[in-house]
Amino acid sequence: MSQPTSSTDKSQLPFTEQHYFSSYDHFGIHEEMLKDTSRTLSYRSAMFKNKHLFKDKIVLDVGCGTGILSMFAAKAGAKHVYSVDMSNIIDKAREIVSLNGFEDKITLLQGKLEDIDLPVKQVDIIVSEWMGYFLLYESMLDTVLWARDKYLAPGGLILPDKCSMYIAGIEDQQYKDEKIHYWEDVYGFDYTPFIKVAMVEPLVDTVDNNSLITTPHKFFEFDINTVTKEGLEFHRDFELRAIDNDMCHAYIVWWDCEFPGDDKVTLFTGPMKQYTHWKQTVFYMDQVLDCKKGDTIKGSIASRPNATNPRELDIEINWDLETEAKDATREQKGKYNYFMR
Repeated sequence: MSQPTSSTDKSQLPFTEQHYFSSYDHFGIHEEMLKDTSRTLSYRSAMFKNKHLFKDKIVLDVGCGTGILSMFAAKAGAKHVYSVDMSNIIDKAREIVSLNGFEDKITLLQGKLEDIDLPVKQVDIIVSEWMGYFLLYESMLDTVLWARDKYLAPGGLILPDKCSMYIAGIEDQQYKDEKIHYWEDVYGFDYTPFIKVAMVEPLVDTVDNNSLITTPHKFFEFDINTVTKEGLEFHRDFELRAIDNDMCHAYIVWWDCEFPGDDKVTLFTGPMKQYTHWKQTVFYMDQVLDCKKGDTIKGSIASRPNATNPRELDIEINWDLETEAKDATREQKGKYNYFMR
């Protein structure tokens, strides 16, 4: 089957968009995602455990990358899969699809989905691995929502379709010393102007579950079947209870995604679960909270796309430590603005 060529001239896109799509041209990022067994096997399980939902259905794979989800869908019984990606990795996807005998089942199209006219007016299922760090970083979900509104048949499915975000407090003195306090004495020189730079950018890292010193709080959840682009901006309250006597240096955020089907599958990214390449997002505070078991941290977290580059996020966290023993000397309040770049 002859494959269409790109309908989008990447050179005509804004620089931020060129950079985003070009970052997926390289083999390494796809190797990391494919080797993330939690990620990849969750998609496979969601499809293979619910093959009756895919039988003879038309599927759209948004941001298909190397084509792994498209081939899962074809093996699950899809009648045909239309796979769209802007990056040049789609050339390798064509080779892989052909090599594995799916040329008659999978049509690959290069370009921005918003610029492409699919050969069909509607699809029965949309699959996409759109999730970023802090779930919403890179804003690929916007394209999935656009595809939903333009192409998804009434009663159609989106994989995954339910998302939840969580926050908790952690003890992390050692890494805070390495990341933040390091700049106070760099080979005998004062480099403290770099502290603000280090503070405002959240750290994406694997957090040991034993570092959690509070209960988690689910602060945001949405259904991709109904959420709007504007509905992805949020300002939500949270309440965390200290589970031990310890210092709280930072907050971490993680997320879960659920897949539709009679046999439910959930992709977890929390520190108490198996490793994923999304890890967790760490937000260091400009103070240290002296928590005793039973104390409560009440606060709020807000996120919105950056005004200059909407694929980036502006995040604000407010907090108020309320002591169980009403010890005014330990009660602390704070607020910090972070930027995911």
